[in-house]
Amino acid sequence: MKKYLRAYAFLLPLASLIVILDQWTKSIIRLKLPYNQAWMPLEWLRPYARIVHWQNTGAAFGIAQGKGLFFTILGIIVIGVIIWYFPQIPAKDFFLRLALGLQLGGAMGNLVDRLLRGYVTDFISVGSFAVFNVADSCITVGAGVLLLGMFLEERKARKIVAQDAKETQNE
Repeated sequence: MKKYLRAYAFLLPLASLIVILDQWTKSIIRLKLPYNQAWMPLEWLRPYARIVHWQNTGAAFGIAQGKGLFFTILGIIVIGVIIWYFPQIPAKDFFLRLALGLQLGGAMGNLVDRLLRGYVTDFISVGSFAVFNVADSCITVGAGVLLLGMFLEERKARKIVAQDAKETQNE
């Protein structure tokens, strides 16, 4: 039981913080900016970044519009798998734990929108890239952290194998 409490003591506060930040920023957009409108505090930034109010019925970054039910079910499955799997991750595997915490928070943030509104509120627009939100960002950063962690673990394993080979050769 202590193993689960320790594991979830990292996961749940991180995911909760992300959900709170995500929902807070989305609520500001829904209250202050009419749908399909943009806000530009600095006009010279317009070609590079702007705040817009957009409704997304698909996946992150506007992919597969109109497939909200599919992504609602997928989000519930992903959340369940992360919560089930997380206690099995060794405490020393910080990158995997961080990645899954970010992804859980992002999945939960977008799931709240889907369940309460039937769509996800997006508002960050950078260049000509699709509009996204805090939850989408956390899911994407979580994937990047996961890849970085895998790369570093692979590097460490290769170093250990090389060290062992060198020691065996010297004997």
